[in-house]
Amino acid sequence: MAEGRRDPQPGDLIEIFRPLYQHWALYVGDGYVIHVTDEEASSIFLSSSSISATRAKVKMELLKDVVKNDNWRVNNKFDRSRTPRPVKEIIRDAEQWIGKEVSYDVLKKNCEHFVTMLRYGKGVSEQAEKAVFGGATALLGTALLGALAVLRVALSGGKSKI
Repeated sequence: MAEGRRDPQPGDLIEIFRPLYQHWALYVGDGYVIHVTDEEASSIFLSSSSISATRAKVKMELLKDVVKNDNWRVNNKFDRSRTPRPVKEIIRDAEQWIGKEVSYDVLKKNCEHFVTMLRYGKGVSEQAEKAVFGGATALLGTALLGALAVLRVALSGGKSKI
């Protein structure tokens, strides 16, 4: 079932809502997308998001086959802040990657980085940034709470009221 605009145009970014993450593909026309996928994944939960994956493959497949039963939408999310490259260049560059094995890192070089690099000339992944900064924020919060507890004990003369 599709969500959002149902008529993708060549060069559009396609966001696919998987159960635990978003998978990204680039629409190239005639119902096809180009995307980075972890071929070794044995389940949809691991495909293109496997933390242990270090290599992935660039494939051209029908959008309906990549989406399966998941929701999707056209999401050219950076068009307001970045100028998309010319569509012919986006498609030409994307097609050069088909069938190639690429390095893959869920936080630094994932499917979202791949398609935003093609569309805008710079790879960006908001979901990776959220994972990194969200994890860093949680770690910082824990460290601050620990430091406050130590400070409280030190200020109370080493006597805890617990």
